[in-house]
Amino acid sequence: MAFDIAVKRVYEPPAKADGQRVLVDRLWPRGIAKKDAVLTLWLKEIAPSDALRKWFGHEPERWPEFQKRYRAELDGNGDAVTELRALLGRGKVTLLYGAHDEAHNNAVALARYLEAHA
Repeated sequence: MAFDIAVKRVYEPPAKADGQRVLVDRLWPRGIAKKDAVLTLWLKEIAPSDALRKWFGHEPERWPEFQKRYRAELDGNGDAVTELRALLGRGKVTLLYGAHDEAHNNAVALARYLEAHA
């Protein structure tokens, strides 16, 4: 079963095509009001641990190792993964993140994890 997953910066305007909007960062993004985010869910429990997030530091050269470590965390985070899969079972989900780097962030890694474990 393939999931309909999109990834988008939380700072981009919400769109009807987003489906269910899930913020997957542990920290609330700066400069955005909660009402403006138009979230279905803030699933901070699925975000990388503080230690992993700080180690990664959004350094692209650490991306392969970050993904490996984050996948290991996700494997041990059954409740949050199950909650997100339940949403995916009901239709499209857009994973929202606050990072500037659109290619190297936890939402991209999470989408790949979910697609690999569909």
